[in-house]
Amino acid sequence: MSEAAIGRKRGADALRVTPRRRLTGLVAALLFEALVVLALLTLGTRRTVPMAEDRPLSTFDVTEPEAEPTDVQKPEPARQAKKETSTTPPLPTPVAVTPPPPATVKVPEPVVKLPSPVVTLPADQMASADLRNFPPAKPRGPAGPPAPRGEADSEVVGRAPNGERLYAAAWLREPYDSELRGYLSTADPGWALIACKTVPDYKVDDCVALDEWPNGSRLARAVLAAAWQFKVKPPRVGGSYKVGEWVRIRIDYGIKGRG
Repeated sequence: MSEAAIGRKRGADALRVTPRRRLTGLVAALLFEALVVLALLTLGTRRTVPMAEDRPLSTFDVTEPEAEPTDVQKPEPARQAKKETSTTPPLPTPVAVTPPPPATVKVPEPVVKLPSPVVTLPADQMASADLRNFPPAKPRGPAGPPAPRGEADSEVVGRAPNGERLYAAAWLREPYDSELRGYLSTADPGWALIACKTVPDYKVDDCVALDEWPNGSRLARAVLAAAWQFKVKPPRVGGSYKVGEWVRIRIDYGIKGRG
């Protein structure tokens, strides 16, 4: 037999399980299981020692007590009392309650009788004091400042819209171009006549249009809108200015002269 065949035979014999080997493994497995069961049983049989209910618990400190210093003086009673009183919390501050003010009683003022303002006159004085015996006062028209001496009265140039006399106007100050430019810019060049009533402070009011040239130039309407800025003297009548009289004003636009 060759060496290779001999080696294969030995390997097969080594792998073959004999009854002896089987018995040995079975005994070892049963022994291991018995040990495990015994260990589990011994865990449940451990007894605990109960604590005595009547035995008190005591604690102690193993550190040595410090010796009290001999040179330290005990606090005096006064200082100790002062220390105890300082720790006492302060009492709350009482809140001052202000009483309500007393009710005031209004006393009515005494009624004082004044003497009668009626004065009794004799019969002859009563007759002389009758207002019906005085002559009626003469009506006066609105007056202005006195006219300078030597100047003639204003010229009458027609009739006002209400039928009164219409005087030629005299400028106190001719209107500036800046005052008329915005109003006359909406009209065509030409001239316009208006009639106004004089009022205090050399102003005019209640103005009405009289005439314009050319017709349809809308110049009279523009002059009426700008008349609130005019400064005109009242007409002179009887040597003095008469405020409230009517005057005629002419404005030229785009042609030579203005008056």
